[in-house]
Amino acid sequence: MFKFSRNKKKSPPMPVPDAAHHQALEGDANGLERKEEPARLPLRVRLRASRQALGERMADLFHVARNIDAALMEEIETLLLTADVGVDTTKNIIDSLRLGVKRRELNDSAALFQALRSQLADLLTPVQSPLEVDAGAKPFVILIVGINGAGKTTTIGKLAKRLKLAGHSIMLAAGDTFRAAAVEQLKTWGERNEVPVIAQQTGADSASVVFDALSAARARHIDVLIADTAGRLHTQTNLMDELSKIKRVMHKIDPATPHEVLLVLDGGTGQNALNQAQQFDAAVDVTGIAVTKLDGTAKGGMLFALAKKTGKPIRFIGVGEAADDLRVFNARDYVDALLPESL
Repeated sequence: MFKFSRNKKKSPPMPVPDAAHHQALEGDANGLERKEEPARLPLRVRLRASRQALGERMADLFHVARNIDAALMEEIETLLLTADVGVDTTKNIIDSLRLGVKRRELNDSAALFQALRSQLADLLTPVQSPLEVDAGAKPFVILIVGINGAGKTTTIGKLAKRLKLAGHSIMLAAGDTFRAAAVEQLKTWGERNEVPVIAQQTGADSASVVFDALSAARARHIDVLIADTAGRLHTQTNLMDELSKIKRVMHKIDPATPHEVLLVLDGGTGQNALNQAQQFDAAVDVTGIAVTKLDGTAKGGMLFALAKKTGKPIRFIGVGEAADDLRVFNARDYVDALLPESL
């Protein structure tokens, strides 16, 4: 159990641990079901589709010893593009590899492959930044944003479980008032995690809900308040303006809030995730990203494009339905899960 100091100047941030859990929470739009969690699978197993789209096909290029020529470089470039790494990011990688070959620093395919692995890891390392809860902020406020279907509410449930296991007291705010199902789902997560949920009727003003929740969290000396928001397309200006309104209303109570604006992105959306990140950042100053559904059909390369284009910290990746499948992002582990360590 963590202990918290009331002295803000002396209270260090507390990292959210990547602890294993004994129970899993699985959810959908209709509710949640508690069940025993299976043994935690290695990341490379969870990222099967991404590994097939990038790692295994890349290894096939180098399977037979071959000369480093223009054809090989073009094949690598094509594979990176089809894996959602992005045009600009791929160009930077290929240009660097070609420079290494020209300087005779990369003399064979094995050296080229290792250089590629290193470049991919170097892209992600600067954005490897776990979420840290400031013990001096009472409450530490996390605002969850993202489009419909990205997995915001499920991420909230998993994050609440993780934070509670870390010793924090938690409160949830049902700020997605546009969908009755969203409110009910969040309430169910609250019941399963045994944390309070502040909610109003469907159609209520979202900013009002968050305002009430923040007031209640302060009165009850809650450690962490996690606020849901309505899913919206990044192109819907009026709804994006509503997010800005939520921030303004929160500032009336505490100008430092929210302490974290966590953008939830669906790992299967590919390069469209870049547009989402840029638009949400313009509206509410995104401070962290969680990429979900990487255990599905996601190609895996999108994280490299996000890292290069946005520079925003990647806090978590979602690789399954169980609570423990919201994992703290680690750059080296991610690259190791996608690409074999050697040919």
